[in-house]
Order: sequence, then structure tokens, then C-alpha cells
Amino acid sequence: MTKLDSNIAKEIASAYLQESINSIDPIVGKGSVNQLFIVRSNNNEIVVRLNHDRRAMIEYEKESWCIDQAIQSGIPSPDVLAVGQYGETPYMILSLVEGEHGENSQIENKYIWRKIGQYTKAFHSIKVSGFGEILADRDSGAFEAPLHENFDGTWLGYIKYNINSLTAEDELIKLGILTIHQSETIKKRFERLLEQPFQFGLTHGDLSLKNTIVNKDGLVSLLDWGSAAVNIVPHWDLILCLQCLIDGKLNAAEFQAFLEGYGITRSQFLSMEKDLHTLILLNAFDKLRWAIDCNPLCIPDFVKRAKIVVGLFLD
Repeated sequence: MTKLDSNIAKEIASAYLQESINSIDPIVGKGSVNQLFIVRSNNNEIVVRLNHDRRAMIEYEKESWCIDQAIQSGIPSPDVLAVGQYGETPYMILSLVEGEHGENSQIENKYIWRKIGQYTKAFHSIKVSGFGEILADRDSGAFEAPLHENFDGTWLGYIKYNINSLTAEDELIKLGILTIHQSETIKKRFERLLEQPFQFGLTHGDLSLKNTIVNKDGLVSLLDWGSAAVNIVPHWDLILCLQCLIDGKLNAAEFQAFLEGYGITRSQFLSMEKDLHTLILLNAFDKLRWAIDCNPLCIPDFVKRAKIVVGLFLD
């Protein structure tokens, strides 16, 4: 975050508010991709988000749509005031939600996670179609996935791509994550996913305390839809929460509070637990394959995660 970023945010805010700006304060440590600023004038307080990657405009448009849909579903959220581009820098302007981020709040974590569970149940019911992380049509809520070699952009294609990648020459074997025997076992488990009648819905993709704000009255607002996608529900957001549990970012009591908020009983969870474990493996392997192809700097972290989930869920 630089002085230039601060000046850009100030100019964006001034043009939007049509007022002189009294103060601009960076929000540090709450955005891994975006630069965030709280901007204050005599009459207004807003949040300006910047991202110097021009492709972020597509993400901001998606986030704007998701937030609007969440608000219509009764989920407390900041209002999207504007989405635009300053030169080559995409930006989003949001209303300022008063309160503390969830991880800093004095409110019990279980209370917040129970609320997150309730909100997740609500947004999983938002009308959407397709599969993937790109909002293709705002009017219909149609999403799509970016195509690449050996992947046709569908849920079944996603599974088949990962099945077909499990070969004797697989990089995952070379990296010491799998043996050939384990690869064959996992292939059979992935093949069983092809037969499951999953339901699809809007997923948040990054449910966490840091993506909430809790005000003094205990109202929990949900933030940051940058990882939103259409995927299988409730399974996909569930496996991402389970991954947080594995990583130590969520404890068992908090996860149980999430399930209670969603309305998932113990017997319902147990009935889908085997599939959830298989889906965690699927997600871990797919993320690692992406890193190998597109972002080698991420390989060590994804190798570590893949080895952990293989140790936990491959039987």
C-alpha cells in the first residue's frame, strides 16, 4: 500500500462524494489482494477498495451482484455505492459498516459462526445457474468457469479432469503425495462423485471471522465475495470450513455452531461426511495442479496441504 494508492483513493472518493476529503486511513491486514481505505468527509464515511490488476473489474462486478443478492436475502452487508475504473485501476466504493472485524470482536466466536451458518443457508438458496467463479449474466445469475485444456467448464468436467490427471506419470506421485496404489484408490472415489445428484447454488468461498464485522448490538455483517462461485451446496462451503478446521483457523465448537446455524443435524452431516472427505481431496489436488501449471511459488504450500489431507482422509 503506497502513497500513490492513498492519493488515488482520495481522488476517487472526492469525485464520488463531490466533497473535500477530511481524512483517509488504510485498512491494514484485512485484504490480501485489494488495497482498502476508510475515507471521511464532513458528511460521509465510505470504504474505497483498489486493485491494480485490470481483471479485478470483473471480480468487482461479481462482488457487487453477490452483495445485492445477499442484502435481498436478508444478510446484513455493506451497500455497494459504485464500481468503476480510475485510469487503469478498478475500484469499488462501499458504505462503511461500523463495528469490529469478527476476529477482534468481544462477541463469542461461536455466536458469529452460528450467524455465518444462517447466512450461508440463505445465500445457498439464491437463484443461480451454471458452474464456476465468473458471473456471465447479471440478469439471470448465470456463472461459468474458465476453460482450459481437458476441462469443459462443467462440474462433471471438473471431476473428470482430476480423474484423468491421476496417471502413473502424475506430478503428485513425483512430489511424494501419492503412491500409484493410492492414486487408483482416489480415482475410484472421484468416480463415485460423478454419480451423486448434487444441488448447485451460490457459494461464498471464504467464510471466516475476518470476513465479518460485528457492531455493538451484535449484528454480524458478511463481507468479501471475491471468491464467490456457483458450486455444489451445501458441500463446497462446508469443505472450505472443514479445511479451516484442519488449518487451526476454526475449532470444533465453532464448526458445530456453523452447522447449527445452517440447520444441518448430526445425522445429516454424518450422511455426507464421506463425500465431504473426498471433495476435500479433490479440491486440494486441483489447487495443487493449478499451482504447478500457473503459479509455482504456491507449490510448497499446496503440497503441504495435499499431504495433510491425504493423511487424514485416504483410507
